[in-house]
Amino acid sequence: MLYPAYIHSGDEGHAFGIQFPDFPGCFSAADDEQNITTSAQEAVEAHFADGEPVPQPSAVGVLMKAPEYQSGFWMLIDIDLSRVNMKAVRLNISLPERLVQQIDAFARARRLSRSAFLALAAEHEMTRA
Repeated sequence: MLYPAYIHSGDEGHAFGIQFPDFPGCFSAADDEQNITTSAQEAVEAHFADGEPVPQPSAVGVLMKAPEYQSGFWMLIDIDLSRVNMKAVRLNISLPERLVQQIDAFARARRLSRSAFLALAAEHEMTRA
């Protein structure tokens, strides 16, 4: 599906910055123009790793009028939603309250949801085994 991405222009000393207005907090970078789409796909996959629903794309014409999008350029990037883990399974687990507080503080400091942090921690432990 085509999503508008705002690209902050790169130069010899700076990478291209990639921002998705439809996915607040989803950012990436690419060293050159040829890597923008690959970096964008990876960023979207990571952003939705905890299973939250992926919104429909906004109309780029509306976004172009926003004052914060005036110094770069727009691209429509074809995001392969089949590679985005969109189906979440709800779990009911019990943990000690102090551990939940520690998990929440750790996740918040890394700008993750509790679910995203627990998923990453579980994947980390399973790959160590």
